[in-house]
Amino acid sequence: MAISKVRLKAWFSKKISEPLVQILRRGAEPKQLAFSAAIGITMGVFPICGVTVLLCGVAIASLGSLCHAPTVMLFNFIATPIELSLVVPFLRLGEKLTGGAHFPLTSDALKKVFTGQASREVFFSIGNALLGWLIATPFVVVGLYILFLPCFTILVRKFGSASPTAKTHTSQHSELKTKERVA
Repeated sequence: MAISKVRLKAWFSKKISEPLVQILRRGAEPKQLAFSAAIGITMGVFPICGVTVLLCGVAIASLGSLCHAPTVMLFNFIATPIELSLVVPFLRLGEKLTGGAHFPLTSDALKKVFTGQASREVFFSIGNALLGWLIATPFVVVGLYILFLPCFTILVRKFGSASPTAKTHTSQHSELKTKERVA
């Protein structure tokens, strides 16, 4: 049991802690990091498995400099274990919104999906889960941004590349020499 704890700690450090510290040391702004983390987790809980990386890529390409790509991908990776646990709540939310029938989650239905014999009900349930995710997305992004902003503000201060006092100290002793333009 002690070996598995050591392995888990080493894995967590290598896959999550070290990349996060590297991101913090590269000098990104806390607002950008908080927004990127919120986008990464939101895209990471998309109710169709296997497409979250593609969605994150589309989000990164669409948002451009508004988001920090490594942070989006790291938090997408962190959200992976949560993804499957949120499929059912998204499904139920979609059913409530559409007024659709309650889809029974049985092993038989899952077996039909995996063997390619999915019925129309299964496809409607996937659509309901997507609708539930789509409706929840803005609330999740805003809620996570509000949650992450103070965290990243503290983390950037603690792990940032240069402390604010060092920046002020060097700027006080340097003189700017301006060039005159000849027209």
